[in-house]
Amino acid sequence: MSEPTGVIHDIGYQRYTGPRLGRRHVFGALYLHGLRTAFGLGRSAKAKIFPWLVIGIVTLVAAGVTAVRSQLGEVVMTYAQFADNMSWLVIFFVAVVAPELVSRDLHSGVLPLYFSRPLPRGDYALAKLAALGSALWLLLGAPQLVMFLGAAFTTKDGMSGVWDELLDLLPGLLYAALWAVVFASVGLLIASLTGKRAFAAGGVVAVFLMTAPIVGILSIMPSRTVNELAMLGSPTALVHAVGQYTLGDLLVPGGQTGNQLGGFGPLYVAVAVLLVAACVALLFARYRKVAAR
Repeated sequence: MSEPTGVIHDIGYQRYTGPRLGRRHVFGALYLHGLRTAFGLGRSAKAKIFPWLVIGIVTLVAAGVTAVRSQLGEVVMTYAQFADNMSWLVIFFVAVVAPELVSRDLHSGVLPLYFSRPLPRGDYALAKLAALGSALWLLLGAPQLVMFLGAAFTTKDGMSGVWDELLDLLPGLLYAALWAVVFASVGLLIASLTGKRAFAAGGVVAVFLMTAPIVGILSIMPSRTVNELAMLGSPTALVHAVGQYTLGDLLVPGGQTGNQLGGFGPLYVAVAVLLVAACVALLFARYRKVAAR
């Protein structure tokens, strides 16, 4: 019987002896990575083109509004109206970024690594949701800060004028947060359903844009009640309706809010809250199912 000829070589593998940072730090790292991914940071030049093109457009619009106001002394667009007018860009931003955040991981099969301890399954979904929501809020909120700084430096009323601008800015930032939360929760849920980014992007665009005709059809129905409830037919219109009810003249000058919503303002707020809660719950359920495979 021949002697075994195999040789064991010591190639220097060692056990990890550094600090184990735990769940909170893993969540933070995943959130920060998602936020960087949303803006193409740390990725190829090709991945930076679309997000920074969108950033350039919204910043240019904010700078133009600020310039017109400083020269003519007229408020062309309020802070809240800025978020409304840029919502079409937000749709395409979500359609591109949401698949990058979740569909790529599904396609590459790395989720079992993420779901190893100490990161629970729900933390993964929550970190991705927070990253996308933060990116959307920055996309809509940062240009509003540009508008605020321009108005603050050109006001003729001194500190009282700056204070008035700040009181107008804060509702605009909160409204931007509403857009971010609703769009992030709906968009990420849709993107999590498939590992193919093209299908995910198409699904996001379809949900946000193809539901718009529903609102148009319901708004011309002969029933006034149906007209006042028409904006429930689309996530975009739903956010706008909540803005009308909560912000009033800051979003719809002239006091026309009551004519569009009737007495259903609280219902729109409740539906928006339920929509976000349902999307988050379904997102968590989705990743429990993925992890169980």
